[in-house]
Amino acid sequence: MTIEKQGLMNRETQGHWVRLETLTRVRWLAVAGQITALLVAYYGLELQFSLVFCLAVVGASALTNLLSRFVYPRIKRLSDSETLLTLAFDAAQLSLLLFLTGGLNNPFALMLVAPVTISATALQLRSTVILGVLTFVLASLLAVSFEPLRLRDGSILELPDLFRFGFWLALVVGIAFTSLYSRSIAAEKHKLAEALLAMRLALAREQTLTDLGGVVAAAAHELGTPLATIKLVSAELIDALGDTPELVEDAQLIREQADRCRTILRSMGQAGKDDMHVRHAPLEVIISDAAAPHIERGIAFTFDPLNPDYPESMPQILRRPEIIHGLRNLIQNAVDFADSRVWVEADWTDSQIRLRIIDDGPGYPANLLKRIGEPYLRDRRSDRRPEYEGMGLGLFIAKTLLERTGAEVFFANDTGTQPPRGYTGEKLGATAQVTWPRSAIEADPRSALGENLRFPTG
Repeated sequence: MTIEKQGLMNRETQGHWVRLETLTRVRWLAVAGQITALLVAYYGLELQFSLVFCLAVVGASALTNLLSRFVYPRIKRLSDSETLLTLAFDAAQLSLLLFLTGGLNNPFALMLVAPVTISATALQLRSTVILGVLTFVLASLLAVSFEPLRLRDGSILELPDLFRFGFWLALVVGIAFTSLYSRSIAAEKHKLAEALLAMRLALAREQTLTDLGGVVAAAAHELGTPLATIKLVSAELIDALGDTPELVEDAQLIREQADRCRTILRSMGQAGKDDMHVRHAPLEVIISDAAAPHIERGIAFTFDPLNPDYPESMPQILRRPEIIHGLRNLIQNAVDFADSRVWVEADWTDSQIRLRIIDDGPGYPANLLKRIGEPYLRDRRSDRRPEYEGMGLGLFIAKTLLERTGAEVFFANDTGTQPPRGYTGEKLGATAQVTWPRSAIEADPRSALGENLRFPTG
């Protein structure tokens, strides 16, 4: 399943988003505003309308709030259908109140936009369309059918037909525009939040693996001396107990188990204690760590250091999870679509470090090239890999993680790209270029080993 289909923040699959208390609070605010407007219009402006009926309509809204407070707990979250019914009730209540106070001659008819806007930001598209159609029908009825407002002298307060038609048209267009605009902004926010959540999960996983590797490395270092002692003593026991075969077998078993423990620890960790040598490594080692999961996938992988002083001048890079995971995603994308080969070129100067990840595949889709790095882009390369449902999330995570380390990330196709050294083919595929200020990721090569560090346990 893709994150887009099953994401925690996807409104199309997750139904219980809106708290009942939130809508109740908004409705109380609307009740207070409606009562204030009615009293000011009736007693202050001396407009003539059925105040009793109007207060009854407002009272129905207040009664609904009171009932919901006693029937449901405060933490109640409404499903999509329940929220739709609640907003439809609010639109109907407001429309009835407008019907009693002049219809579209009442400037507060503009408030019909509110329920649809709320729906656009929180509900599914189907629910928003239903509520929008309902509001359109109600606004159209109010344009032709209403109880007139009368002034102090009994004359009817009514807008010219042309102006009232313009107000109706503006109201309909406003409902459509604000709902569409609100939904677009909310959808973009949800997608970005979902992508950032995926990035945090990936980074947390990478950090956990890094910490686990450090724990195992520290354990292997600390247990190395006791295991060596056990092996040495067991060898001496074998020599001393030569006349007792049973005891010799036990001593040999002890030595074999000590060797087995050392082998297990060596296979679980590749470094020593948790010191600065675990925290940084040469640039080539970092690239090898990032590419390790994709080396055996049938695509030739070439690391090409372009600096003429290689390997003496190769910088020591901080072993940060953001760097490893970001480069791993870029390499994975290159391997996924390469025909036969992927190149990783590295170059460095006194001020910057630059990597280029190049493949000989079809390149990035031309229609999405300028948007590469945004989440949830539909990949149009389905003719090459029909089973591949790319959404650009991996490249978004890679770009975001690498930029957090101070890098600039640039994506391009073969046009204008300098080919790798020794490449004689006619066409290259995609190129991802990552450039860091050297000071941002370089470790101090003079740093001491230091003492073992205690890993956090909470």
